[in-house]
Amino acid sequence: MISWEFVLLYLAAGSIAGFLAGLLGVGGGVVIVPILMFIFAAQHFPADHMIHIAIGTSLASIMFTSVASLRAHHRHGAVDWSIVQRITPGILVGTLAGTFLVAKLPASLLKGLFIVFLFYVATQLILNIKPKPTRQLPGTGGIIAAGGIIGLVSSFVGIGGGALSVPFMTWSNVKMHNAIGTSAAIGFPIAVAGTVGYLLNGWSVADLPEGSLGFIHLPSLAGLVVASVLIAPLGARAAHRLPVATLKKVFATFLFVIGVKMLLGTI
Repeated sequence: MISWEFVLLYLAAGSIAGFLAGLLGVGGGVVIVPILMFIFAAQHFPADHMIHIAIGTSLASIMFTSVASLRAHHRHGAVDWSIVQRITPGILVGTLAGTFLVAKLPASLLKGLFIVFLFYVATQLILNIKPKPTRQLPGTGGIIAAGGIIGLVSSFVGIGGGALSVPFMTWSNVKMHNAIGTSAAIGFPIAVAGTVGYLLNGWSVADLPEGSLGFIHLPSLAGLVVASVLIAPLGARAAHRLPVATLKKVFATFLFVIGVKMLLGTI
């Protein structure tokens, strides 16, 4: 039986992820995965599977939260559905294939890859790196290949792909608000394929914690989804009142601290 203190921690994690997603446009996965790692460690989850469960649960939560996001962007006409249609086959294949690769990786290596990704996102935020538009979107084959790469990386780190898909689209002369809206829509197939993959790959693992469905931890998933869906609109409203540029630097520093803490724990 899961104690109430951990239920509250799951709700807190979802609240933090939802608020930051609404405030800064940062995908919740980059926050959810390390927070879940710390909570799971306190619950003495098996070390060999802890990060797999954290990433699988993060992707499953995005399956729910991305729907609200893409609907909001669609209402504002910011989703380019032609891009979504062309990139989705690559997204599905790349994400699903990635989950099978991840299942074979040692937890320490997967944790190291996630730490590198944390530092990448933090650097992007603190330097406000935005690729300059230098070309047009590639043809269908190129977009499918790009989707495969985005899906593969997303399955490794438990995100909805925005940290990669937005730079790719803005580099290809897609307007920023369309890139963000389209990225929100792309997050859904990433989440679906990732959820299926982590469920299948963890299905036959024997020593998973109570409440797990494959590598997806249902109690933490419920807390994440409920809290993040409720809190994300508050973050979006706060974005119009708070100094977001400064907050991005503060959040980047927070990610660096988490990354260093995880790195020291790995060493």
